[in-house]
Amino acid sequence: MKVTQSQPAILLLEDGTVFRGNALGKIGTHGGEICFNTGMTGYQEIYTDPSYFGQVIVNTTSHIGNYGIVNELEEESGSVKISGMVCNEFSPIHSRKTSDGSLQDYFEKAGIVGISGVDTRQIVRHIRSVGAMNCIISSEILDVEELKKELAKVPQMEGLELSSKVCTQESYFLGNPEASKKVAVLDLGVKKSILSNISDRDCYLQVFPAKTSFEEMEKWNPAGYFISNGPGDPAVMPYAVETVEQILEADKPIFGICLGHQILAQACGISTYKMHHGHRGLNHPVKNLITGLSEITSQNHGFAVKADEIEKNADVEVTHINLNDNTIEGIRRKDKNAFSVQHHPEASPGPHDSRYLFDTFVGML
Repeated sequence: MKVTQSQPAILLLEDGTVFRGNALGKIGTHGGEICFNTGMTGYQEIYTDPSYFGQVIVNTTSHIGNYGIVNELEEESGSVKISGMVCNEFSPIHSRKTSDGSLQDYFEKAGIVGISGVDTRQIVRHIRSVGAMNCIISSEILDVEELKKELAKVPQMEGLELSSKVCTQESYFLGNPEASKKVAVLDLGVKKSILSNISDRDCYLQVFPAKTSFEEMEKWNPAGYFISNGPGDPAVMPYAVETVEQILEADKPIFGICLGHQILAQACGISTYKMHHGHRGLNHPVKNLITGLSEITSQNHGFAVKADEIEKNADVEVTHINLNDNTIEGIRRKDKNAFSVQHHPEASPGPHDSRYLFDTFVGML
């Protein structure tokens, strides 16, 4: 069924709050954890980021869809990963000579249900006040009581293991086989731009499924290991924690980003927790405590590592902090070549202030 701008849709939050607007994307019903991204550009990269799997994105910028989509070049994975999209004004037309089509057609093909014509500022203020919660969007069920029954079926993000659902199912190679260094990537939901940032630094990559053992990866004899970003709750991923523990024990260089940062922390005995509403956007200020310099960073996470447990750990030190709320943005092992950051140095989309971290990792190999 072809969606029209006047077709009604409902956004229902877990606490009973209701927003009414217009349908976009596919006509249907879909739920997930609601979260907001404050970035003004890069919507296609956001929608295809595996870290957003199981989440409904509220885009805070006023206009979405106005520059269309570009296949592959602006995709961070092979498919759209979000569960739904919420925006203020959705553009049915687009204007960019290099675009391959409209966002509406892109969402229809991907089966994404969305809603526009709602007050996204009000929604964001509500989430910032009450906290992250599940929601459901429907353009086919307009009875709120009936929709509440469907929302009750949506699983909570806390306690949800999702990496094994979005990672590659078979290992593959990426980059120049003649490169001077080999890097094994544990794919927990990796972004394409992260892989290219590593391979562009004279590295040949082998990307492994999330549940691959250290023993299996070590057969390739890589110079170091990269632990990727990804979706879900890091506290329910003992398989990844065990793998990273074994990499540490073997004294191999390690670099982790986002979920990979949280898994490295757990492998060092530091636990994680679910944040009130998380960090998602392109302008989060982070201070590098080693250099004393501040960076504007791209972020996407709803979990974080516990600062008080780091203070009690003699082997781990904090390298980066978030200047908005002092949450932990980076750690490193004092006794090994292992470090990680919570933010996204590849910043696709976003500023490139933190891309030096890839150089730091390659310099360890």
